[in-house]
Amino acid sequence: MMDAVVLSLGGSILVRDPDSSDFIRKMSKMLIEISSKHKVYVVTGGGRIARFYINNGRALGADERALDIMGIETTRLNARLLITALGAHASPEPPRTYDEAAVAGMEHRIVVMGGVSPGITTDAVSAYLAERIGAKRLVNATSVDGAYTADPKKDSSAKKIPRMTHEALIKLVGTDPLGAGPNVVFDPAGSQVIAKNKIQLAIVDGTDIGNLKNALCGSDFSGTLVE
Repeated sequence: MMDAVVLSLGGSILVRDPDSSDFIRKMSKMLIEISSKHKVYVVTGGGRIARFYINNGRALGADERALDIMGIETTRLNARLLITALGAHASPEPPRTYDEAAVAGMEHRIVVMGGVSPGITTDAVSAYLAERIGAKRLVNATSVDGAYTADPKKDSSAKKIPRMTHEALIKLVGTDPLGAGPNVVFDPAGSQVIAKNKIQLAIVDGTDIGNLKNALCGSDFSGTLVE
């Protein structure tokens, strides 16, 4: 039986510019390659496209639930885009629940889904999904190359953390719930879930596909390892 790995794929990694088709092809090729040895579950984020809808919706008076639904719909569009590139190697429809994802994984080597319900980020979805399917490894492909002591985009003195415990991650990200469209290294609720289930977390730069592949396969990688 193949071991399962969950990939939380940031929306701004998957769709970086108006023409992201070449990058998506490279990403799908890598996922197809590793799916010969690992059952692959991908949760796609909404990225800057979701933030566009959320920011404008908030300015127009939408409440947090309505904003979350806008974000969820965007994540599912991103999931469909990746499924298109994966073709017959992936389940043709993005599951709407964790149970649907588990069932899809019985028939397909790759399952791609987006958000599930309001109030839950796609990072948290990936953690709950890993718990549901019994995955012991979760990879967060994000816009930074690991966890830092502070936001490296805002603080030049921030230092990268190569390895840390689940408890240290929880302390770093805090415990407060996040509003629609958050942008942190990993979701607080998701951090609690992976700690409870002792799920290993790798935080990597999602644009480096070779390094991302190593993290997904459990090989040495550059980034942050949480265990």
